[in-house]
Amino acid sequence: MTATSPATRRRRDPERRERILTAAAELTARRGFHAIGMADIGAEAGIVGSGVYRHFENKDAILVALLDRVMARLQDGAAAILAAGPDDRATLSGLVRDHVRVAIEDRTVLAVYHREVHNLPEEDRRRLRRLQRHYLEDWVHVLSPLRPDLADGELRLAVHAAIGAVQSTLFFRSGLAPERLAALLDEMAHACLGVTPTPPASVNDE
Repeated sequence: MTATSPATRRRRDPERRERILTAAAELTARRGFHAIGMADIGAEAGIVGSGVYRHFENKDAILVALLDRVMARLQDGAAAILAAGPDDRATLSGLVRDHVRVAIEDRTVLAVYHREVHNLPEEDRRRLRRLQRHYLEDWVHVLSPLRPDLADGELRLAVHAAIGAVQSTLFFRSGLAPERLAALLDEMAHACLGVTPTPPASVNDE
């Protein structure tokens, strides 16, 4: 008889972990973080409650993983755009469009971030706030040479206004098709920044 090793018995299924995160995001967006329990999350994911603990120590750990994921997506997108942008205006338009894309595609998780970040343990909350500030500074750095008429505080106000315009979709369901919604948010964010957008890339552009 061949014994099953502890490592084999305890191997964690990444697809199951993803199902847990998706279920937690949807439940939290509908009902709020404090109104749901691990059993609720497991039921939504089609997993027994005890199975959730194989992937996450507690509910706070699930929330941290959700918020880390959406922040990482924004940061990774910004880093790629900053590295590849041919000029400041194209780079700024890239940052706007990437944020629009995340706001639409990851709407639920991003809404959870804004509603529930205050529920995090203090250390995680400070870390995520710090990452958020660094992300905003990337926008300010790119906007600065495009708007030399603005003082430092005015640049930051413009960036916050642009991101706020994009994230208005997190709390208001317009019923618009994703393509139309993205186009309008793109236009509104650029208007807040006071910069003419570059034309969107063609599907044939590589």
